[in-house]
Amino acid sequence: MRAPSPFHSSRATPAPGRWRALGLIGFGVVGVMATWFSATAIAPELVVLWSLTPGTSAWLTIAVQLGFVTGAVAASLVNLPDIMRMTRLITASTLLAALANLGLLAAPGPGTAIALRFLTGVALAGVYPPAMKLMATWFIAGRGLAMGLLVAGLCFGSALPHLVRALTFGLEWQVVVMATSAAGGLSVLIFGLVVREGPFAFPRAVFNPRQTLQILRDRPVMLANLGYFGHMWELYAAWAWMLAFGTAASAAGLAPFPFGSPAMLAFLAIAMGAPGSLVAGWLSDRIGRCLTTIGFMVLSLACAALIGLTFHGPGWLLAGVALLWGATVLGDSAQFSTAVSELAPPELAGTALTLQLGIGFALTIPAIQLIPLVAGWLGSWQWAFLALVPGPLVGIAAMALLYRLPQSRALAQGRR
Repeated sequence: MRAPSPFHSSRATPAPGRWRALGLIGFGVVGVMATWFSATAIAPELVVLWSLTPGTSAWLTIAVQLGFVTGAVAASLVNLPDIMRMTRLITASTLLAALANLGLLAAPGPGTAIALRFLTGVALAGVYPPAMKLMATWFIAGRGLAMGLLVAGLCFGSALPHLVRALTFGLEWQVVVMATSAAGGLSVLIFGLVVREGPFAFPRAVFNPRQTLQILRDRPVMLANLGYFGHMWELYAAWAWMLAFGTAASAAGLAPFPFGSPAMLAFLAIAMGAPGSLVAGWLSDRIGRCLTTIGFMVLSLACAALIGLTFHGPGWLLAGVALLWGATVLGDSAQFSTAVSELAPPELAGTALTLQLGIGFALTIPAIQLIPLVAGWLGSWQWAFLALVPGPLVGIAAMALLYRLPQSRALAQGRR
């Protein structure tokens, strides 16, 4: 069993200013992550503008996922997050994401738009994983809650385009692109001028491709990763198609529609991941990473399996299941990454996190593609989300196995 690292010591004195730093990092993440689903939120308008097929429309979301995977895997192979200063990497990547998103305003057709979406995803791979590592330099005790707050920022930022679209309904789609690009520009200023690294710095690594293989051979780390992979199979497909599910339910005659419109339902369902992340972070620091993630995946699995029952109403029941799903499908996300930051060798934490996210996001691509295909095969969106159930089942099994390993005592300062 790996000897405990002094980095993980429970005797470390809390860093002064850590909550201010976390707030700044969180606000920065909210702004730049607003670029993730900016095209998804305006997909109905782009379908009409460019006469897109359902398959082409899906690529407006899939391209971001594919770009993120490409960027994350490339960065992990050269150990970039453990070699380059984190604030510089995050600032440059945030600027690229904001500019690529803004480029949608000048895109002449779907080909250019999809390429810009891919570039946005590549840039975001240089923001989210390093931001997790940056946050971890400020926290040892309470890291689960801190990571939950950071993922809450990702959640709200990802939901933001749907809110902008709901509040500006009737205005041109360009408003959404400009608003989300401006949010990314504000994040450039936050990361570039205000945020700094905390006192619990990770050891700096040097380029060595074998280090990635070392992570892949680490059984506790890979069980935490497998839990994350099952979680990711469910997460982004649920986010990507909640608007389509709500739109189909509305067209099927569900009235009055909860929250007034499918766009607002999609925003609130995604945004519920923010309080879900805070609850999971609080629980994870108290009862353990494994138990918390298992509990959340049991609830999200139930929502994925049962939301079809609410397709024809009543509206309050559809809303209730959608909001509970939104809270639980994301709530545990940060805890898988927190677990990896505690289980992986400290000098490889950035590479381990980036590799975890890269593979996890790769799994979102077939999941996102599968859901509309299932809806087409069934002739309705009602039961399409059943295809997501295997993901949390695998995740639950993996975290249960991790709980039984002695190495799991490194989690949450002894809480598994």
